[in-house]
Amino acid sequence: MPTLMPTPGTTGWSTRDIPDQRGRVAVVTGANSGIGLVTARELARRGARVILACRSETRGREAEELIREEVPGARVEFGPLDLADLSSVRGFAAAYPAERLDLLINNAGVMALPYGTTADGFETQFGVNHLGHFALTGLLLPRLLDTPEARVVSVSSGMHAVANIDIRDLNSERRYRRWVAYGRSKSANLLFIHELARRLATAGSDIVAAAAQPGYAATNLQTAGVRLEGRRTAERIVALANRIIAQPAEAGALPTLYAATAPGVRPDSFTGPRIQGWRGPPAPSFRASWTLEDRAGKLLWAESERLTGVRYASLPT
Repeated sequence: MPTLMPTPGTTGWSTRDIPDQRGRVAVVTGANSGIGLVTARELARRGARVILACRSETRGREAEELIREEVPGARVEFGPLDLADLSSVRGFAAAYPAERLDLLINNAGVMALPYGTTADGFETQFGVNHLGHFALTGLLLPRLLDTPEARVVSVSSGMHAVANIDIRDLNSERRYRRWVAYGRSKSANLLFIHELARRLATAGSDIVAAAAQPGYAATNLQTAGVRLEGRRTAERIVALANRIIAQPAEAGALPTLYAATAPGVRPDSFTGPRIQGWRGPPAPSFRASWTLEDRAGKLLWAESERLTGVRYASLPT
């Protein structure tokens, strides 16, 4: 059964409550559209230097210009990052342009795609949503550890409750069901944060590792899968639902912004929209109990290190 992880002080919280971010540096993956773009824009509005970590240079540059138009004087810059290719992840980390890293927002993701694999042979949803961000966080960890009060925020989903991970079949090789694979990848996001928070605490680090979920927010995420398959009717239905039911990306980004910037956010907390986890201001989010299991977190961590070749040597086991 899901459990509720408390997050204090969320009542009525909005972008007006984001503290001053001047002097801070943030990386936002998938910052070219949707909640990633809103997250990057609002951090820049509060004075942060924001690196837009995007797969497409064209869309990343467009987002860079859009933010500068909306926020004159914004300090934003594009950085090439393809989470479906570990060589790109390593290249991004090697070229990281700042001495500090205050906020790492693991936002980018894919949802309910037809079966496919990443450049390294991983099932696409697990590879992009979990393994790519696991590798990125590990490679950037030295910068995070050198920055006082840094935070790592991973964007999961209420759909994590659809399925627990299967440690024996992380890449869905036995049977692929797109929504089950998506749920597993989002459960992996939460297990990663759970184990990362545990290891950081053991190391005595003040880094806060937390998670967020946007509820039902209107973004390109919902239509990508059906568009890839050429399912025009389904794409129109999803687009209509986005217009009628979903909350805008501006609202969907609030839980992420809260987890990244609000005072008093607890390690391993999970923030989402207040109203049934679908819409509304940030509040504690329901969380499946399996995402809080220490043994599962350790097993997933060990497999993630093995699959990516990225080891968190500076953190105790």
